[in-house]
Amino acid sequence: MFRRVILFFIAGILVFGCAKVAVTGRSQLSLVSNSEIIPMAAQQYQEVLKKGPISTDQEQTALVKRVGGRIQKAVEQYMAQQGASSQLEGFAWEFNLIDDPKTVNAWCMPGGKVAFYTAIMPICKDENGVAVVMGHEVAHAIANHGRERMSQGLLQQFGLSTLGAAMGQNPSMTQALFAQAVGYGSQLGMLSFSRKHESEADKIGLIFMAMAGYDPNEAPKFWERMSAGSGGQKPPEWLSTHPSDETRISDLQAAMPEAMKYYKK
Repeated sequence: MFRRVILFFIAGILVFGCAKVAVTGRSQLSLVSNSEIIPMAAQQYQEVLKKGPISTDQEQTALVKRVGGRIQKAVEQYMAQQGASSQLEGFAWEFNLIDDPKTVNAWCMPGGKVAFYTAIMPICKDENGVAVVMGHEVAHAIANHGRERMSQGLLQQFGLSTLGAAMGQNPSMTQALFAQAVGYGSQLGMLSFSRKHESEADKIGLIFMAMAGYDPNEAPKFWERMSAGSGGQKPPEWLSTHPSDETRISDLQAAMPEAMKYYKK
């Protein structure tokens, strides 16, 4: 009897809680809707900007916004071609550069809220490098990786529950799950999903940057610079939320022929 209940439970998840990733077509768990997670992301984004500080470097800020705008247009074009423009409902794109000389990072929250940190700009090197990072981070949002990770967390902590129900039961836990889902936290049990998401975002990001008019061949070069800049001080791949630089570069090169189909100088 217990086994039958479990089977029905799993079947319910498969029927009612699944979606498809744009571009790759991978099935993903989706117990949370964009209409629920995007407002949470927008609120958190504003909190991040308040803490800032926002960079006063007008040239670099303009670069981030320019590349972001081009990637945004490419995404909108791609989704329209696939008849999937409805998946962008609720997106309110925003691109900002945060003045932080130590944090080598960039991210995109659900709904198209992007932040770059000044420490990553020298590794980006130029507009093409910024496009590599921008395409990758935006790909996370388009693939709904944050929503998927939060769905996994809800299932683990609350069972087959809605976000609203989870907020009612334990709002602090739900907020923590959201923070983890969009990259503000981590736990060993979630790392395998994160590595999968990183690899998927790499491949999708190549297509977006290519459609935006940036050469995808710049992506492996960026990761070579990132690897050189780390000085080898990284955890082993099995204990990292990201693929190793060597794995990443190899996978990007394997995905290059498909990405180049979208590239027009």
